Amino acid sequence: MIKISSRLGAIQPSATLAVTQKAGELRAKGVDVISFSAGEPDFPTPAHIIESAKVALDAGCTRYTPAAGTTELKDAVAKQNTAIRNVPTTAEQVIVCVGAKHVLYNYFMAVLDVGDEVVIPSPCYVSYPDQVRLAGGVPVLVRTFEEEQWVLSPEALERAVTPRTRVLLLNSPANPTGGVYNRSQMKAIVDKALSLGLYVVSDEIYRDLIYDNNEFVSALYSSDIDTSRVFVIDGVSKTYAMTGWRIGWGIGDREIISAMTKIQGQAITNPTAISQHAALAALSGPLDFFPAWKAQYEKRRNTLVAGLNAIDGIHCRMPQGAFYVFPDVTGILPRLGADMNDVDFAGWILENAGVAVVPGAPFGASGYVRLAYATSMDLIETGMARMARACEKLCH
Repeated sequence: MIKISSRLGAIQPSATLAVTQKAGELRAKGVDVISFSAGEPDFPTPAHIIESAKVALDAGCTRYTPAAGTTELKDAVAKQNTAIRNVPTTAEQVIVCVGAKHVLYNYFMAVLDVGDEVVIPSPCYVSYPDQVRLAGGVPVLVRTFEEEQWVLSPEALERAVTPRTRVLLLNSPANPTGGVYNRSQMKAIVDKALSLGLYVVSDEIYRDLIYDNNEFVSALYSSDIDTSRVFVIDGVSKTYAMTGWRIGWGIGDREIISAMTKIQGQAITNPTAISQHAALAALSGPLDFFPAWKAQYEKRRNTLVAGLNAIDGIHCRMPQGAFYVFPDVTGILPRLGADMNDVDFAGWILENAGVAVVPGAPFGASGYVRLAYATSMDLIETGMARMARACEKLCH
């Protein structure tokens, strides 16, 4: 019998990837499935980025790069960060990794010792707790609530802190809830974390996807705070529809960047050269395509929320950011049978409506499901019609 490392005992496969894979398998068998599972823009990577990659390949951009990324890309990231977050940044404060998720993994490996605790507002992205566990840390999930806009309060943070707490992990705009911290909320939670001696790591990969005149506020909201204790994660995946290119970056204290670079050099050598070149083209090129994309996301969001709220037993709050809705399905569960939950609902709606959604339990919110609206309006309208018909039958 093959022995697998004990560290994997508490690790679960990604729920979002599992649902996406299941939907793909059903499609391969000829089943007509509409999937709202994947957090991946359906828009194509902009043509000027693809063209720059082709030119770079022809020019021989196929070799190793420095472990932390090319100087040109790190310079571009530093310049963008200075402009967006209004905190002066240099290339030495940047590390380029294989996607934003990889940045976070490297960060936890660099700062956590065995038993160190990380406070994570819940519901949260499914990979956060398991990444902490893989680094030997202990995830401490602190529940946030829909009626409080899915925002962690300073008081709740303070109650969760113990002598072993090292890090607060934030995500705004958030996956899966679409929650967004406003300026006063972000300032309050970051100031409280720093006053408690914690590090703050902030996943801001959805920063461009904010709606209804809401404002993006970074955890790195001011150069007047102790910026050495605040670490920001960003990348090209969502804004530029470059999920498969796998380029994300971290911005933080030089000492932490150095430690993460040491880990990265031993683990992967460097992010792919051609993907780094494409990311540089993204940062240095036009962003004129994005307003139209964002307008489409907003229309899709509105259609999806209206469709879900029209189904008896489902309640869906209007999210402020990202491209997910997170409806409460507890009102419909009793119609499926006794002791039914969101996992059962996800399986039932896939089987009876051909619609793939992700259950809320893996995100830390039983009774909810997540739907991504990074798909076409036609598929959203068709999917909502299917869900409505299937759920209506439960009433008869």
